[in-house]
Amino acid sequence: MKIRTAGLYGLGAFALAFALALGLAPTPGFAQRISFVIATGPTGGTYFPIGQAMAGIISHPHGVDRCDAAGVCGPDGLIASVQTSAGSVENVTDVDSGRVDSGLAQADVVREAVKGEGPFAKTGALKNLAVIAALFPEDVHVVASKKSGIATIAQLRGKRVSLGDEESGTAVTARAVLHAWRISEWRIKASNMDSATAADALDKGKIDAFFFVGGAPVGLVADLIARGRAVLVPVDGAGRTRLLKEDTALSADVIPANTYAGAPATQTVSTRALWIVNDSAPKAIVYGVARALFNPANRMKLDQSHPSAKFIRLDTAASNPPAPLHPGAARFYREAGKRPDGT
Repeated sequence: MKIRTAGLYGLGAFALAFALALGLAPTPGFAQRISFVIATGPTGGTYFPIGQAMAGIISHPHGVDRCDAAGVCGPDGLIASVQTSAGSVENVTDVDSGRVDSGLAQADVVREAVKGEGPFAKTGALKNLAVIAALFPEDVHVVASKKSGIATIAQLRGKRVSLGDEESGTAVTARAVLHAWRISEWRIKASNMDSATAADALDKGKIDAFFFVGGAPVGLVADLIARGRAVLVPVDGAGRTRLLKEDTALSADVIPANTYAGAPATQTVSTRALWIVNDSAPKAIVYGVARALFNPANRMKLDQSHPSAKFIRLDTAASNPPAPLHPGAARFYREAGKRPDGT
């Protein structure tokens, strides 16, 4: 199904790009329908609700009044939709191969993908990835059962810990954290559950801790903490110093106090969520969706989707991408007076 969707998009986008190149206007009464899929993540994470809002913003069905003003919606006839996924690793792989049109992914995962490192070491570097926009920070959450007594990363040794779905960015970052703390996977009882399964397992006492990378607050984490079932473990100290030296796509960060009910400020690290696309996507399509995403008329719709969406800003959208900006996006940022260094 994903291959079929991507194929339909390719044909529709090619037709539109060809028409635009010739300066042809659409036939009266007929609107070209262009499917555009955004791969997100599990429904309990951050990618899914923000992806839904983005899809609503950039869609441009024929006859919709809000799209009458130039640049408020994406290209005429574009119909965007979201698709759930395991997360960043699956998304970058599917975008690179053309199985989906675009996707959300962690910057540290995109960095490894273009370098052929980490989970991409066997398959080699992915060469078809391009960035539409840097979106929002994603915090590393280390969530421990309150009964476990785990208060530091070092205390994960010997415990039952879910590192995240193998196709998720969480698993990539979790292994980087363990490496920085000199904890081999064989020193913990590791598993690879998706976020919803891990949260349920911790709630039922089947695991002691799990990792999750996402824009705070994360719903499933908030539920566990509010019910007194879990605590956040800080990512700090000498281990964090080593981690930041080893992975330049991560930054020191803090989850503010009371982001989760009653939880104190928690030191951690964060990466950045990116909106990525295959580099062969038509320039007109990518230019149009980038312009719509940052149109001031869409600010409220974006902010209402999730607290992390408030960090989606034009000023940082083109900042230091780990893969090339798509030419369509680069054109939009040039016109908006922004450069890849964020200035």
